[in-house]
Amino acid sequence: MAITFEVIHKDIAGRVGKLKAGDKAIRTPALLPVVNPHLQIIPPSEMKKMGVEGIITNAYIFSKSEEFRGPALEKGLHEVLDFDGLIMTDSGSFQMSVYGSVDITNEQTLSFQRDIGSDIWVPLDIPTHPDTERDEVIAQMEITMARMKEAKELFGDDAPISGPVQGAVFEDLREYAGKTVSDMGFAYCPVGAVVPLMESYRYRELVDVILAAKKGLNPGACVHLFGAGHPSMFALAAALGCDVFDSAAYALYAKEGRYITTYGTLKLDEMSELPCACPVCRSHTVEELKKSPDKQKLLAYHNLAVTMAEISRIRAAIQDGTLWELVDERCRAHPKLLDGYRRLLERVEEIEHLDRASKRRFFYRGSESCRRTEVTNYHAMIPRVKLSDVSLIAAGGPVPSRFEEVIEFKPPFGPLPYELAETFPAGPAEVPTWDEEMMKYGIKGLKGLLATNPDTKVTISTTAKWADLFRAEFPAAEVIT
Repeated sequence: MAITFEVIHKDIAGRVGKLKAGDKAIRTPALLPVVNPHLQIIPPSEMKKMGVEGIITNAYIFSKSEEFRGPALEKGLHEVLDFDGLIMTDSGSFQMSVYGSVDITNEQTLSFQRDIGSDIWVPLDIPTHPDTERDEVIAQMEITMARMKEAKELFGDDAPISGPVQGAVFEDLREYAGKTVSDMGFAYCPVGAVVPLMESYRYRELVDVILAAKKGLNPGACVHLFGAGHPSMFALAAALGCDVFDSAAYALYAKEGRYITTYGTLKLDEMSELPCACPVCRSHTVEELKKSPDKQKLLAYHNLAVTMAEISRIRAAIQDGTLWELVDERCRAHPKLLDGYRRLLERVEEIEHLDRASKRRFFYRGSESCRRTEVTNYHAMIPRVKLSDVSLIAAGGPVPSRFEEVIEFKPPFGPLPYELAETFPAGPAEVPTWDEEMMKYGIKGLKGLLATNPDTKVTISTTAKWADLFRAEFPAAEVIT
């Protein structure tokens, strides 16, 4: 029954992995669509045909339902929902966040989740709102930790129980919570109470919260970002190390006539085309969809299809080593997402050690690319290169024959010795015409190399456009054009 997580591929802090709970296994990154037994717009059996490997439902709703409580206890959750994949159950914490309290105890909800055959159980944690005062955050976090400890004592270490990480927006508390959860032995760790941050587009704070939680968590823990349901932010969250998402957005948005895309949400009534390749969009015109008596159901199918496709796209990007490019593309869909992306880049040194050593290529996509893990890792490595007594740095200018050692200059990485010309990341990097930002980082790399080779006589060959910059940055070097 124990939960295990195996990492198969990595890119940035993102992982493609295999999450196993009992006899159920899913690939990660994964989406768990939220299923309400009373409001099944898309039956779970139909979701399975769309590529859904796991779902999440609410044990509290089942426990209070006259219609579903008995059958769930008698037949089990999988038969009642007609879904043979992984099923995770929430404890009632969502209702607590909305209504303030629930009439169920931690032991009762965990026992009920066990009895209905849930694959992953959630203790009755307290989802602390991000704007809660620190003292109250600490008090609520201690209750959550006590309940997790109680869960371990009651059901044993092998029970498939998750360990929620709370702490509001206080990074030290999130880190402490993550460490405590890992020390307790939890392998599946949801980062909780972040929905208000996403609803108000506070992506910069969301980045800080996730990084803080990850800092405390065991690196091998599977991380679930509770309530993350819009595909526009999945790539950013995956790059931060989140492995599982859950979403009711596909259904909630459909009820409101909203059409999900990877770059935002549109109002169907204001649309003139259906810019999607899913079966719904290819079998209906926009006017037909607007007038359809099944509009809500059709929109839900579209919304889920787009969301699932983005999960597949992220898994492919991680395996291809192009997650940075995908994050860059997705985060330009909204200024606040871009702010979150830039916050990740500001803190990139905290995750650079998690990135893979080699990838297929590096694409320069603007100034943000200069702060990526590949650049910072290269700058950390290049000072180890030993230069000869005399070296020419070829930065776009002529290459006189008198020089035996010629080092290419390739921003934003900087110096590129011949021996590294075909190695990742600088060798296969695709960069456009040099700009001021990439030159700044390229010069940083060159300074790092020259600092560890102080006795080398350096000549820099460049174009007239950049000659003054090199003279200003390297006054001891000869600059020729």
